[in-house]
Amino acid sequence: LVLEPAAAKAADESLIRNLRRKVHQTLRAVTRDFREFEFNTIVSALMELLNEMNKAKQGGAYGTPAWEEAVDIYLRMLAPVAPHISEELWERLGKPYSVHTQSWPVVDEEAAREEEITLVVQVNGKVRDRIQVPVNISEEEAKAMALATEGVQRHLEGRSPRQIIYVRGRLVNVVF
Repeated sequence: LVLEPAAAKAADESLIRNLRRKVHQTLRAVTRDFREFEFNTIVSALMELLNEMNKAKQGGAYGTPAWEEAVDIYLRMLAPVAPHISEELWERLGKPYSVHTQSWPVVDEEAAREEEITLVVQVNGKVRDRIQVPVNISEEEAKAMALATEGVQRHLEGRSPRQIIYVRGRLVNVVF
């Protein structure tokens, strides 16, 4: 993953943004898990991040500043869990001695922030659909998008809803 010399393909902006988001979300989770002594989830989070990094590499992220940041942060997170291999990889990358004396990386909250969320769409309290919406969607837009879904239209059968309940960032419930 880290040491292969390969020609960097041009990575699109969304691929880079997704890589940085996953790196910083993982960093946030791993930092919390170390503080809470929940070590069993750390390895799992690092494996998920490694899979995402492989996808990003295949998509052309290799050699970009975002890739370099991802590798640097990954090795710092890996060091407490797998000290010997992380030290070896750190050295091969030409980084200053030792990965274990480096400061813990800081989460970039802006990079970690989600751009889209999934809203559950219910009709009379029963899940009928799910929609992907921007994080900062307004209540009116969320209600309009929920009403337009196939699941809601199929159950309304031409009737107008009596009430639409919106729980920000979670769900829209159409009551008739």
